Amino acid sequence: MRLRLSRRLHDRAHMNAASNATASNRLAPARNELVVREKEETLRLRWRDYFALSEHQLHVPGLSPGHDGLRVAQLSDIHVGQATSAVRIRRAVEAVNASAPDMVFLTGDYVTHSPKPLPRVRELLAGLTGPVFVVLGNHDHWVNAPYLREGFERLGYTVLQNEHRVVTVRGTPATVLGVDDGRTGRDDVKATFQGAPTSGTRLVLAHTPPTIEKLPPHEGLVQFSGHTHGGQFVVRGLTEAVFRRAGQPYIRGHYTVRGNQLYVNQGLGFGFGGPYLRRGTQPEVAFFTLRAAPALQPAL
Repeated sequence: MRLRLSRRLHDRAHMNAASNATASNRLAPARNELVVREKEETLRLRWRDYFALSEHQLHVPGLSPGHDGLRVAQLSDIHVGQATSAVRIRRAVEAVNASAPDMVFLTGDYVTHSPKPLPRVRELLAGLTGPVFVVLGNHDHWVNAPYLREGFERLGYTVLQNEHRVVTVRGTPATVLGVDDGRTGRDDVKATFQGAPTSGTRLVLAHTPPTIEKLPPHEGLVQFSGHTHGGQFVVRGLTEAVFRRAGQPYIRGHYTVRGNQLYVNQGLGFGFGGPYLRRGTQPEVAFFTLRAAPALQPAL
């Protein structure tokens, strides 16, 4: 079944596009835009089970021609346990599979503080189709990262901790680079890129958004991140100031940083019936269509 993006997010998307156009570190919406998904078939969910689908187009310099139109799905910050409805997680998995993406990215924080939900992570996230790539988040390291890695690998998913993989998609090689969590100091960009192709489709997974500042500049890279929950409890002006002070200037949506691109997912977990409130941000499953763009020209 498909879920319909809520009208609230539809209206907010147009408001964000207008504000993004004037922000110096965000992508111009004419190039990379939120495309609202509207389908006749709607699955009605209880409020605690609710999440939004977002659809995006990313214009990527240096994208391999064979990957023009490549489809990617991203889930982040799932926080299995009392913080997130199990129904929400399984419906999100169904929504991803219904979209039939070419690749699926999971970008960290599958648990919160307790080890009790660890066995349920594999149960609830099982069944994602297509190549699935996984990086770990700070909460995963705080709880039990080796257990989670083993569980994902049993599902046939590829876990990347400062590693990369080259996978053939639509008959063309793509490089997926997974940087380990920066919040806990386990990120090693140099090791991640060691021996990786230096051109073509290169997609980076990193739980913490500021990892984008450590990537090789002006390389046409796209980084997919989470961690911030879209700000979690948004109070205009205050939330952004607090996040900047904490070294997290990238809160949600699209950014350009040092000639590369970043998307910060709002995360599937927390809020709506759980112990951690959300305000001004919604649980999200994000879909991306990648489009070829002219190669970046060096500054004169």
